[in-house]
Amino acid sequence: MRWMTCAAGALLLSLGLAASAVAEVEKVLISYQPGLTCMPVILAGTNKLIQKHAAAAGVGNLAVDWILLASGGAAMEALISGNIDVVTAGAGNLLAAWDRTQGEVKGLAASSGAPMLLVTRNPNVTTLADFSDKDRIAIPTLKTSPQAVMLQIAAARQLGEDNRHKLDPLTMRVSHPDAVSAVLSDNNQVNSHFSLPPYQQMELKDPRVHVVVNSYDLVGGPLTNVLVFSRRQFADENPKIAQAIVAALEEADRLIQEDPRKAAELYLTETREKLTVDELVEMMKQPGVVFSTTPSATMLMAEQMAKGGTLKTGPKNWKEFFFPFVHAQPGN
Repeated sequence: MRWMTCAAGALLLSLGLAASAVAEVEKVLISYQPGLTCMPVILAGTNKLIQKHAAAAGVGNLAVDWILLASGGAAMEALISGNIDVVTAGAGNLLAAWDRTQGEVKGLAASSGAPMLLVTRNPNVTTLADFSDKDRIAIPTLKTSPQAVMLQIAAARQLGEDNRHKLDPLTMRVSHPDAVSAVLSDNNQVNSHFSLPPYQQMELKDPRVHVVVNSYDLVGGPLTNVLVFSRRQFADENPKIAQAIVAALEEADRLIQEDPRKAAELYLTETREKLTVDELVEMMKQPGVVFSTTPSATMLMAEQMAKGGTLKTGPKNWKEFFFPFVHAQPGN
């Protein structure tokens, strides 16, 4: 039996119809997302690394259930409502949840980071200024996803601070896999997509598709796209499990670094994405792709979200919205 919970269950959960998961040592419910930046989380699931580290800490027979939630916004809502214990989503969603719950939701660790590309099949669009009402840009979650925040940063820098939100009306919430199909279609209204590996590479195989914005240029270095976070109550009541999750991600990171080909094979076996192992390994080795539990550029995200009005309270330090498990790391 595969470790992943079926997509139908994810749909039920996102609609609020699934039974609430009880935060207890015997069973943990964790969400994951599609995409290369979720590779450490997926490897932790396939290799049962959380159970391994929990057992080493004295928590035996731990059951870990996994559920696919392609939208970080849906995952955030499920966490806040108590329907899930731990979620995997973008830094913007963590920050929004931290702000909304007044610090009751915090990060356990980073998953990984990779440059995000805004691509389009519209030949008339070469800069952000060229987008018009005829264009639609797919992003995974409106306002709070890393893509949504990066789009606002790019608009502010290229079009002026007063135009920070100019492109927001053109954005649509679409999962990355569905957005790929839309962009590669001849007549779908979604002709642009701000995503991450491997979806942007899939789109760029089509000669009609080209890059408009690269997040690496905006940040000037690595950006953590995906984080793992939870509620304070869960971390307080289950400190060994919370620590086991962080340790599991660290072990998955070591596997990726020491044997990227094996990691790619395991990832593709589970996700069944239409890529070869060689293609995926090449993506894993590209500049700006980082597999680490250390958060990168999360304060940049926080500052920009506060400036754009998405956050009511802007943190002064990244440790404010992370549990102590990673405080000793050189995060930013």
